[in-house]
Amino acid sequence: MASDIFGNPLPPEAPEDEGLPPPPPQEGPGLFGDPDPPAAAPPPPPAPVAASGTPYRVLARKYRPQNFADLIGQEALVKTLRNAFAQGRVHHAFMLTGVRGVGKTTTARIIARALNCIGPDGTGGPTPDPCGVCAECRAILADRHPDVQELDAASNNGIDDVRELRERLRFRPAQGRFKVIILDEVHMMSTAAFNALLKTLEEPPPDVKFMLATTELRKVPTTILSRCQTFHLRRVPQDQLMAHFERICGLEAVPAEQEALAMVARAADGSVRDGLSILDQAIAMAGGGGVTAEAVVDMLGLAERGLAVSLMEALMAGDAATALSLSEQAHARGTDPGVVLSDLLELTHLLSRMKSVPALRKDPALPEAERVRGAQLADRLSIPVLARCWQMLLKGLQEVAQDGVDRRAAAEMVLIRIAHVAELPTPGDLVRRLTEQGAGAPAGPAAPPPNGGGLRAIAGGGAAVAVAQAVAAPVVEAVAAPVVANYRDIAALAHGRKPMLHAHLVHSVHPVKVTPAPAGGTAGGRIEIRVKPDAPRDLAQQITALLLEFTGTRWTVALSNAEGEPTLADQGRAAESDRRALARTHPLVQAVLEAFPGATIEAVRDASLDNYGLPPPSAFDDTDPGRDFAPPDAEPAGLDDDISPED
Repeated sequence: MASDIFGNPLPPEAPEDEGLPPPPPQEGPGLFGDPDPPAAAPPPPPAPVAASGTPYRVLARKYRPQNFADLIGQEALVKTLRNAFAQGRVHHAFMLTGVRGVGKTTTARIIARALNCIGPDGTGGPTPDPCGVCAECRAILADRHPDVQELDAASNNGIDDVRELRERLRFRPAQGRFKVIILDEVHMMSTAAFNALLKTLEEPPPDVKFMLATTELRKVPTTILSRCQTFHLRRVPQDQLMAHFERICGLEAVPAEQEALAMVARAADGSVRDGLSILDQAIAMAGGGGVTAEAVVDMLGLAERGLAVSLMEALMAGDAATALSLSEQAHARGTDPGVVLSDLLELTHLLSRMKSVPALRKDPALPEAERVRGAQLADRLSIPVLARCWQMLLKGLQEVAQDGVDRRAAAEMVLIRIAHVAELPTPGDLVRRLTEQGAGAPAGPAAPPPNGGGLRAIAGGGAAVAVAQAVAAPVVEAVAAPVVANYRDIAALAHGRKPMLHAHLVHSVHPVKVTPAPAGGTAGGRIEIRVKPDAPRDLAQQITALLLEFTGTRWTVALSNAEGEPTLADQGRAAESDRRALARTHPLVQAVLEAFPGATIEAVRDASLDNYGLPPPSAFDDTDPGRDFAPPDAEPAGLDDDISPED
């Protein structure tokens, strides 16, 4: 390297031909033979391409709906928007809410095209069926339209972002008919940003439309919601998802088993995008072949549906050994123990629905194992047994999810418990059995519960029957019909039995008049009440049903405009206030209050009062205000030194 006189390196000299055009290529051999060919640049890595040679697009993007007709499972939304366009009543702000992947942003883009479409001939107006071929539609489809702006509110959630947006809205559309602002995940905006957007959202320029999308509607301020038309995009039903996935597999020329598509639809949980992502993965896993149920099970880590049915059969038969063997098979396949319990929980729900809705057994969307073997299980099990299994599985899932717990061991303990109780009758079966046989019947072999308590015959006797007799004894005793003489008797009937009705009877009803039922007759009495505005509309019917259930007669409940008495709650508060005032005037209490400055009367307890703090109707006598205390002329007793101010 060249250096100066001091030894410092000099900068490299520029070549003489710097800045000049390159020399022309050499034609023919040179003086020293053929020139060496220039080194070729390494080729760029090939982009993933489909069979046709074009870059691959995932199914969720390739089959994204382009118009309202392509939206599946959102019939109410489509109908409303079509009618709005037909009548020229398109709102300036829409709030689209729903779970992920149901089409919120897609719907917003379709509305943007519908607002700006000019038709193939360039003379069209807003339409619910955008053509997709005009310059406006093609620009929006390609995400390059200058007047359709899609913003992520998660990253543009500050007040400065909203101010910048408001500044852009001052100008007229550059190309289209409307400026369309799409704000995704709008619930993540800050409070200040919401406040800055509020006025613009309420009175936007005539050529601006807002499309707001969120998965958390409850986090959006009500002031924003009141200025938008809100559309709830519901989860897409499983049968519609299956049909949609089957159509796409046909377009992709990929064979797929119905059971596999059913698994994908169940895993999608109502989300079209999630389902298409799972289907994309299943097609890739098939490697050019068909999508099979076995492959989907392995891919998603699911327990085989037939295994879940077999496991339920073993549990309901009380066969713990077989149940643990099936659990071992699921573990060998790599299935998580929590997934096994979740599948059993889902199967329990399905069996309960089959029990309640028999037509469900013919649902083609159900797998064959659940449709046939599940229906047989539903016939042999009762709702109480299924409900007990549901509760035990819910508790078991919580145990499996605890930190520091062996998940497999916890799941096996849940299975053992379910298999053990399958041999025991439900409490309702015990009560019914003893009611039929009588509480004093001798212990002996018991008949199996009706409708099947489990899949084994249940033999009761000894301690089991003794416990059942102790539980059922209060049920089989003869209980006389209660006597209803006043309004408090009516409220007492609901106390402890119907909590909501009792609360309304105490706080929301002014008793006007109660006419008891005639003695020895079959007719009921009559009640006149005045209800507060917060009382339920069917309160009179609820009171009638209550009295019919416990008295055996039908009472007449009439609504009146008369003032009536205060509510039981008001009566109790007034009585408590009177008792405190009366206690405060008593010489003994006054002596205590004088001896301990700052002491207060916290409560006046009276064992003769009812649940509402009122004395029995027969004992209620205002002429005897001091009945609960010593005579006023009584001499104060000596005060002990250990009395505290709280006493």
